[in-house]
Amino acid sequence: MKLTLGFSTCPNDTFIFDAAVHHKIDTEGIEFDLVLGDVEELNKKAFEGEIDITKLSYHAYAYASRNYVLLNSGSALGNNNGPLLISKQKIYPDEVNDLKIAIPGKYTTANLLLGIAFPQAKNKIPYLFSDIETALLDNEVDAGLIIHENRFTYEAKGLKKIIDLGEYWENLTKMPIPLGGIVINRKHSKELQLKVSNIIKRSIEYAYKNPSSSLNYIKQYAQEMDADVMKKHIDLYVNNFSLDLGKEGKLAIKTLYNEASERDLIPEILDNIFIEE
Repeated sequence: MKLTLGFSTCPNDTFIFDAAVHHKIDTEGIEFDLVLGDVEELNKKAFEGEIDITKLSYHAYAYASRNYVLLNSGSALGNNNGPLLISKQKIYPDEVNDLKIAIPGKYTTANLLLGIAFPQAKNKIPYLFSDIETALLDNEVDAGLIIHENRFTYEAKGLKKIIDLGEYWENLTKMPIPLGGIVINRKHSKELQLKVSNIIKRSIEYAYKNPSSSLNYIKQYAQEMDADVMKKHIDLYVNNFSLDLGKEGKLAIKTLYNEASERDLIPEILDNIFIEE
């Protein structure tokens, strides 16, 4: 059986999926036809409902819950790994509402967290996440919402933190930050949904047990990234929640949707968002 699989070229995703896509583990007869793209590209593809399995932002999932169900494995949740709002000049949080802000996509969880923290901040311009620092340095925008490896590079470029939105979220909810998840199309059987979730879990377990095995695949898509930054990136976004959401992870996701719904930031989503075990 061949299934389409979408994920980003960021180190955490290539680390997670390397063993599965290269058959270093038993994929139980499943072949994966890859769809690689930036997180916002994947978000928009999910709205079309055409990909079988895909990484997407938890924000985007609120718009795709009728087509997809969340898998237990492959997610990016955690602590101290949320998006940062940064600027070229010193800016204080109480000035954010009046800023022109570069965001890494309308449907990213970063943008949802910005909306929860600053619901009156409306002047947002979407950029490719990797172009946001340059937009700031070129004075195209007043502030930038950064994700992924940019949290490790912005200070070296002389940019300044306005607020850590992950820290804001954790103070607000006492929960880990739900950033991105893996979903499978609801058209597939429960048996296949669980099989795919378990394959992803085994792929992560293999990557942990064989840390050098996925290195070439990670480097293939992160050619300009320092090896230390790649390692920090993986350590930050791949953790126990990636292996299994568990009760805490699922509660954090539901809390995100509750907080967003209270502020009218997302549409109504289905109740049964997790696969049945």
